[in-house]
Amino acid sequence: MTSPAEKYAESKRRAARLAEFPALEDFMLDVGFDLDDFQRSACESLERGSGVLVCAPTGAGKTVVGEFAVHLALRAGERKCFYTTPIKALSNQKYHDLVERYGPAQVGLLTGDNAINGDAPVVVMTTEVLRNMLYSGSATLNGLAYVVMDEVHYLADRFRGAVWEEVIIHLPASVNLVSLSATVSNYEEFADWLVTVRGETEVVVSEHRPVPLWQHMLVGKRMFDLFHDADAARKHDVHPELLRYSREMERRLEMTGRAHGPGQGGRSRRWQPPPRAEVVDRLERAGLLPAILFIFSRAGCDAAVQQCLSAGLRLTDVEERAEIRRIAEAKVASIPREDLSVLGYWEWLDGLERGLAAHHAGMLPAFKEAVEECFVNGLVKAVFATETLALGINMPARCVVLERLVKFNGEAHVDLTPGEYTQLTGRAGRRGIDVEGHAVVLWSPEVDPRHVAGLASTRTYPLRSSFRPSYNMAVNLVSTVGAEKSRALLESSFAQFQADRSVVGLARQVQRNVDTMQAYGSDAACHHGDFDEYFAIRVAIADREKAIARQGASQRRAEAVSSLERLKVGDVIRVPQGRRAGLAVVLEGAAGGFGEPRPLVLTQDRWAGRVSPADFPGQVEVLERIRVPKHFQHRSPAARRDLAAQISATGLDRHGGGRRGRRGGGAPSGPDAEIALLKVQMRQHPCHACPDREEHARWAERRHRLERDTDALRDKVAGRTGSLARTFDQVCSVLTGRGYLSADGEVTDAGRMLGRIWSEADLLVAECIRQGVWDGLDPEELAAAVSMVLYESRREGDDRASVPKGPITAAVDACTKLWGEIASDESAHGLTLTREPDPGFVWPMYRWARGEPLARVLASGHNYDADMPAGDFVRWARQVLDLLGQIKEAPASTSEVRDAARKAIKAINRGVLAYQGGL
Repeated sequence: MTSPAEKYAESKRRAARLAEFPALEDFMLDVGFDLDDFQRSACESLERGSGVLVCAPTGAGKTVVGEFAVHLALRAGERKCFYTTPIKALSNQKYHDLVERYGPAQVGLLTGDNAINGDAPVVVMTTEVLRNMLYSGSATLNGLAYVVMDEVHYLADRFRGAVWEEVIIHLPASVNLVSLSATVSNYEEFADWLVTVRGETEVVVSEHRPVPLWQHMLVGKRMFDLFHDADAARKHDVHPELLRYSREMERRLEMTGRAHGPGQGGRSRRWQPPPRAEVVDRLERAGLLPAILFIFSRAGCDAAVQQCLSAGLRLTDVEERAEIRRIAEAKVASIPREDLSVLGYWEWLDGLERGLAAHHAGMLPAFKEAVEECFVNGLVKAVFATETLALGINMPARCVVLERLVKFNGEAHVDLTPGEYTQLTGRAGRRGIDVEGHAVVLWSPEVDPRHVAGLASTRTYPLRSSFRPSYNMAVNLVSTVGAEKSRALLESSFAQFQADRSVVGLARQVQRNVDTMQAYGSDAACHHGDFDEYFAIRVAIADREKAIARQGASQRRAEAVSSLERLKVGDVIRVPQGRRAGLAVVLEGAAGGFGEPRPLVLTQDRWAGRVSPADFPGQVEVLERIRVPKHFQHRSPAARRDLAAQISATGLDRHGGGRRGRRGGGAPSGPDAEIALLKVQMRQHPCHACPDREEHARWAERRHRLERDTDALRDKVAGRTGSLARTFDQVCSVLTGRGYLSADGEVTDAGRMLGRIWSEADLLVAECIRQGVWDGLDPEELAAAVSMVLYESRREGDDRASVPKGPITAAVDACTKLWGEIASDESAHGLTLTREPDPGFVWPMYRWARGEPLARVLASGHNYDADMPAGDFVRWARQVLDLLGQIKEAPASTSEVRDAARKAIKAINRGVLAYQGGL
């Protein structure tokens, strides 16, 4: 029981707080719960007039600090607060939260899709919208007092991260910045930079998770704690029982592998992970649902739902199923009924009603939003998701499961970093609902519990800048502040701040290497003669041999290219390597394609797709000719089966040879005269006769390697000092050469137009407009042609698409040619900013803009053996809509192009594209 003295002391403290922080005490009346220490500390700093950087784990309640900035702006009157988020879904969610609290008159929303009450005192927006406002000097910025940057650690994103730095650098000094970040290990470095560019900035860091997280491993059907207790977790000591059992499992697998004898694939091939339905059932019995199960593959997520349905899993009751159906039907109400079947709506709804769903970027937005709403409301119990969900909207769970600790990053399969592990498992534990959260990793022979312990115990990750000058940024900077001040601004970026700091460490490493090389030099010394001179001859021989090998590879590739170009319909060839190895018949020659030849073929195992020079080690040999029916439908399984039978009937697969044409690559080259002369010099050198020659050579080789590494480090040191200003100068040189900047550094009319084009392919878009590439196109042709500067195939080596005949072909060719000229310009200036245009979305966009049904559109995607996912189609089509809107407003566009863009926007905005979602 509180004594009168304690009550009096508490009332005095409250009165003192009220006197010092009246706005915070006022805000607390509305919040309805006591603030954590870190939340109070950050809010007090804000009320004192300082900017703040708040670093805290997922779910810790950082957004309360952002909401206090909103409260401060509204309380003062005549002042504004912009609340920025990295993605539209988060903006929509935050807009709804703030409207509920302050009413629709006080709150606006600005994203690429929506503009609601943009002049309100509080506006939620994506970070790109604020960047564009700053460059255009928008009147909406008048009265701006606070900017909240939610998820500011997004500035590490290699595609969009630069936008965060541009905003931080360009915001007026009078604006207080509220930066909300996940826990990063170099927050001091980031805060030091914020102080440099923004002035006073308080750093508030919390490592505390409001809902404790327990780590587990599921080994077969048994669940183990990863750590025995908190002390063991601090020391990374794995639970002894888990270690014993996992080793026993490995031993059993090895014995099983041996019992099956050689050639059975050994233990790892015989290991089968527990079925997904079993995992979900195990979680349900342990009271760990709702759960998010991360699978790093879209197809894997969809397959997981099907496996659970096939196993008869049902996690919902009658009332929950009715509510799920109501939510789903509301989300798809605006989508035509005939399209729902094409989109697999009924199968998807069956899973959803049973409490099971996938969540990934290939899904239709309406489906994804239904899953999110059902999950947040506790209706869906198990969601199989790709890692994009970890960076998306607020969807916490009681438990998070990781199937694997390896993911595909677009180029290779790589291990999860501690930061990614923290981000994914951070979803576990719902504040105010769960007493604790749980993270479960599935054991396999490749997953060592000690590795999991390392990931689980390393809670933070470093924030690395991805900032670099772009064409659009350059013209906007020069237009706003002039060329000289632009350089100074770039030098004040976090990217340059980090580069300058890293130079100190690199310089130290160079000195250490120099000392080591001197030691290696003395170990390589030879009393027979100058070993450095002798070793230089050996290096020259090795370099020459590598050069000859590269020449041979280049010659073989040239032969593959020329022989692929000569192939005709009906030619039977052998694909010698890769997943499609075996006999194949040519269905469509390579003529008329873009870049390297990629003929369409049908393989003996009935796969139809395009092959490229990379599939062949040298010249492609024609083994036989067979008749391919006219207008052959390679999408028809029956047609593929019949033609594949004809390939088998040739008997070539049994004989392994050909009846005509010649084999192999070019003629073998004779001995190289330069190598022969070097070898004579080597044998005649006195050191060649030294009995310790190879021992000396080992030390010389080590020194040689270290010398190469040290030269590279020296280049890095030179490159990082003032690196962004140099890149900016190179970008400006390209722009000057193309007429976007004048010779004396002024922005031209063309440059002003480029400054309003927001696209990764900004310069290519501007050039297409200026050079009339899209003139004379019908609306559907314009939409299709524009798509190629945006679209990017999901996988390297996707089939290069054909395009509709007529004006589009000319527009595609002209755009590709323009890109080649820009790429050449960039190469001459040491830049690689503009990605090659990809015509893979031309057909789907053309068909959709022409009014064709969704089923036909999705079947015209990039792959010949798979339809385009509906979510991908919607995402790319929305980007086309956005770019058409920019083209419509571009002063350099002809009235004809502007009219076509207007009509194309209207034609595209139908059916699944008309769905706005979230609002």
